[in-house]
Amino acid sequence: MAGIYLHIPFCKTRCTYCDFYSNTDELLMDTFVEKLCAEARIRKDEISESIKTIYFGGGTPSQLKQMHFEQIFDTLFSEFSVDENVEITLETNPDDLSPEYIKMLVTFPFNRLSIGIQSFDERELKFLSRRHSAQQAIKAVKNAQQAGFNNISIDLMYGLPGQTLDIWQKNLQQTIDLNVQHVSAYHLIYEEDTKMYSLLQAGKINPVDEQTSTEMFSMLINQLTANNGFIHYEISNFGKLNYFSRHNSSYWLGEKYIGLGAAAHSFDGDNRSWNVSSLTQYINTFERVTEKLVITEKYNEFIFTGLRTIWGVDLPKLKNTFGEKFHTFCLKNAQKYIDNHLVEIKGDILKLSHEGIFISDGIMSDLMWVE
Repeated sequence: MAGIYLHIPFCKTRCTYCDFYSNTDELLMDTFVEKLCAEARIRKDEISESIKTIYFGGGTPSQLKQMHFEQIFDTLFSEFSVDENVEITLETNPDDLSPEYIKMLVTFPFNRLSIGIQSFDERELKFLSRRHSAQQAIKAVKNAQQAGFNNISIDLMYGLPGQTLDIWQKNLQQTIDLNVQHVSAYHLIYEEDTKMYSLLQAGKINPVDEQTSTEMFSMLINQLTANNGFIHYEISNFGKLNYFSRHNSSYWLGEKYIGLGAAAHSFDGDNRSWNVSSLTQYINTFERVTEKLVITEKYNEFIFTGLRTIWGVDLPKLKNTFGEKFHTFCLKNAQKYIDNHLVEIKGDILKLSHEGIFISDGIMSDLMWVE
């Protein structure tokens, strides 16, 4: 399964926690879209397979206008072989999803929306520098549903400074009440070069303690999967049956994809490449860095992505792809976790147990090959 990722690096404002490349200069948007389409035409031969997923990420892709979508879709469908059942996702901000904007979106082949809500708590939204209110978020989801979108994912964040279990429980209940098909929930990470990191370093905020973080993660799993139809198919992702993100799943399953736009990454099975993280440089040149992955890097990614998902690590595939040495190394290092019921082998699949999910970072690190 091959995919296309389009990085749309425009935001009205910068959120306090975000370290993704973005730019607030919307005057460059028209020129950027022209260059993105030009890049697509230049790189069309890099993927010969049928395109099964197209993902508009960012940034804030819902800053794009109708004419931009027209340009992009005309280019993609003329230059690439696009599968008739392609999944096409648009990342959106709730405040962009007015009834008028949604009415425009339904004229395009989007069949999946990913809405960056993060929280339904007004204090948390203000702290995160989100532009929308809780009511705007709820209304955006309902408006999209009424317009016919029946594959909607929402993003949530937990582990925020000052966040309580009660607030988190209410966020989860509101999510369930909205009857969406997919949830991506991420623990706050203090990334360098973000306002959030600066506040932490200055002692102006205190991180949530480890026990509370663990309880929030447990609450997330229990509430979504108990009686609400969600399947915990990747550490941070929950989808109802037949509504897993095909685009993100392709990453975890090691599929090829081409990344278009400033700061976009690509993967062809052997090499990773990425475009320059500068809007002006991207517009002026298609400069791209390519890195050929060595076998240890491929092995580490195979372990990391496999253990994050319900599909686990395919042990025969590991042995056939990487050889006996890596197969033996993996099983030897996994044994103590198997003995402690944190990792399990079912058939030919090595997987985290329910308990192992809570210490997944440590387990994956121990199974990584370090030169």
